[in-house]
Amino acid sequence: MAKIEVVNSHVDEVLNALQSQKAKILEEWGLTAEAYASDYCPVDTGRLRASISHDTDEDTMYLGTNVEYAPYVELGTSRMDAQPYLRPAIENHMGEYKEIMNDVLSS
Repeated sequence: MAKIEVVNSHVDEVLNALQSQKAKILEEWGLTAEAYASDYCPVDTGRLRASISHDTDEDTMYLGTNVEYAPYVELGTSRMDAQPYLRPAIENHMGEYKEIMNDVLSS
């Protein structure tokens, strides 16, 4: 049986490049989702809209706000209809998020 020896595999370089691209994708997704959430966000004083932000870790992009009444606006209450702005910012633009991923991976 023939034996193959890999002298310089570059596996670490490839994995580092992929990790870097994943970080770029997550950041682009976050910036894009923030913009859409701001567009969808109902405005009274502007506090909620101004508080929309994103964060990323190794594998996830988080979109949200730290305003205490944000869940009531997004989900509604027994006295107020829901006015979703976070969920549509993600769900209505899945094709665009896929394009962002493809663009980063092809660059």
